[in-house]
Amino acid sequence: MPRRLFVTTALPYANGAFHIGHIMEYIQADIWVRFQRMQADADGPRIVHFVGADDAHGAPIMLAAEKAGQTPEEFIGAIQRARKQYLDGFHLEYDNWHSTHSPENSALSQDIFRRLKAKNLVYSKPVEQFYDPVKGMYLADRYLKGECPNCGAKDQYGDACENCSSVYGATALKNPYSTLSGAMPVLKTSDHYFFKLSDPECVAFLREWLQVPGRLQPQVVNKAWEWLDGEGDKALGDWDISRDPPYFGIRVPDIAEEKYLYVWLDAPIGYLASLKHYFESGKAKAKGESITFEEFLCAEDTEQIHFIGKDIIYFHTLFWPAMLKFAGAPYKAPDHVYVHGFIGVSGEKMSKSRGTGIDPLRYLELGMNPEWLRYYIAAKLNAAVEDVDFNPDDFIARVNSDLVGKYINIASRCAGFLTKKFGGKLVAVESSNALIREMQSAAKSIAEMYDSREFGKALRDVMALADKANSFVDQVKPWDLAKKAGGEAALQQACSDALQMFRLLTLYLKPILPKLAQDVERFFAIPALAWNDARNLLPAGHVIKPYQHLMTRVEEKQLGALFGIESVPQVTAPQRHAEKQHHAAKEQSVTEGTISIDDFNKLDLRVAKIVKAEHVEGADKLLKLTLDVGGTTRTVFAGIKAAYAPEALEGQLAVVVANLAPRKMKFGVSEGMVLAASGDGPGIFLISPGAGAGPGMRVK
Repeated sequence: MPRRLFVTTALPYANGAFHIGHIMEYIQADIWVRFQRMQADADGPRIVHFVGADDAHGAPIMLAAEKAGQTPEEFIGAIQRARKQYLDGFHLEYDNWHSTHSPENSALSQDIFRRLKAKNLVYSKPVEQFYDPVKGMYLADRYLKGECPNCGAKDQYGDACENCSSVYGATALKNPYSTLSGAMPVLKTSDHYFFKLSDPECVAFLREWLQVPGRLQPQVVNKAWEWLDGEGDKALGDWDISRDPPYFGIRVPDIAEEKYLYVWLDAPIGYLASLKHYFESGKAKAKGESITFEEFLCAEDTEQIHFIGKDIIYFHTLFWPAMLKFAGAPYKAPDHVYVHGFIGVSGEKMSKSRGTGIDPLRYLELGMNPEWLRYYIAAKLNAAVEDVDFNPDDFIARVNSDLVGKYINIASRCAGFLTKKFGGKLVAVESSNALIREMQSAAKSIAEMYDSREFGKALRDVMALADKANSFVDQVKPWDLAKKAGGEAALQQACSDALQMFRLLTLYLKPILPKLAQDVERFFAIPALAWNDARNLLPAGHVIKPYQHLMTRVEEKQLGALFGIESVPQVTAPQRHAEKQHHAAKEQSVTEGTISIDDFNKLDLRVAKIVKAEHVEGADKLLKLTLDVGGTTRTVFAGIKAAYAPEALEGQLAVVVANLAPRKMKFGVSEGMVLAASGDGPGIFLISPGAGAGPGMRVK
């Protein structure tokens, strides 16, 4: 039997665009799903159904639509149509994206409500609430403000005081008013329906469900136990699952009075509604599924898996599994709920006003590579419920160093030799190449990390292998073999081996970098890579296509544009003259003038690795340096012959002015300048970065 996976992400509320927290969650789930699909041929067939939907009901939607001068249907329709640009833009490959405002969700929600009521787990009782006589609606806590009953602070919401942190019921507010109309609310009583979560059968089931190893992360299990074991005010309570009109939602079935199901009851059912729409549209059948929606849902081998944020644990680990369990077949409780933390910027919470917000659409509009973000987020994620921090400097360094400086660098240094000299033809890997065997054997451990959502650990292992592959290239020196008489066979062997390594690294990165992996597959002229392809290497005689550049570097100015950081105004000539006189009066100036930050930013200073250094015939002061600047190779003539022997320089790191115009010399063209220091005494000293720096990193 095939392994069937039903995977979802939390439903975004349809009152606004996706934010970066949504995108982080979708990337996490998409990587896991893509990995599972790559496993299809490794340990038996896997059929993965990955669905999402908009959470489209509730009073906030109704009010937002009213403010926009639209019907709720028009409002949520516009939001849903805008989703595609995000999903496609970040390579998020959902099988189906739907809405809770759909016939499928209405039918399923009403069916589950009826089933729970038949099990005596739904009852009604009168509830006293504030009512806005001007707006003509009952007011949720968020639409009420007044004076705190504890400290007297004004303009506090109807559930908690921001001044003294006390928690209270809305009816305890002093001098309450409606935030919708400003009117003084009145108390009214209405019958509400409740789900009896406190029923002993529900509690017993949840205790059993929580104890299944691996179902939830330990932190999530501990939190759920706190709610189950609470006493007094913290005791597990029943759940109010209905709302009074006006309300945008699904009607409570089988009653004459106008009542609506609370949005939090029908929202998670939207997972099932999207799946039902997917099956009934024929998409599931096209993906290889041979059974119906109902058969799939209750099949023993179906695994229902949810990816969610830590802010909605309560609903997904208590109400949701209990609802599904007691609704009965074909419904069944989730097999796994995987929880992640929040995402912040440079140690702060997201805030547009503080310049710490990331707009995903702005990211795409700036032309920034979506796979940069997929890689960076993956490198930060693990199986724990931990927050993720987006640090702009770390983002630039990690993407440029890992993806361009390590991974892409392998192909860019070797592919050209095979194309130019051997028609792109590979030779068989030497049996003595232990590194390739090591890379192949790593497939199992990397797979285990992907499966357990330890993406950061997986990438550390992959990049460690990339480091070894680059060391291999440094040792065999294909650029030297290309010049050596009779070195053709060794050159073809070295470059073939390096590209076999590059292919294996691509396979391991494919769940995270799907578009780049496709480009590499075209370059190699091979079918789509599956996980078990790590067992085999490309055969002797396989022909690659001409190499084309695969990925550009992140530029600092792109991050500045993303965060809306304005460039520093350039200092005018009179200002500069006045500042120079002021500093000269205080102490002897180190320099003869000042420059603006804009002037300095014109310099593109990069870390470079000296892969080869050699004497220049006929030159008294020059050495010819071949530099690896992180994916590209440059030739620089440097006047350091008096201070350095060529063999002592190879393998060292230096700093190069990367955007200096090429200079034609009688010995050749110099494509940059390495930085060195000198003083009044003898000696020339190359400027070298500290430990941990790598080729291509920007110096700033």
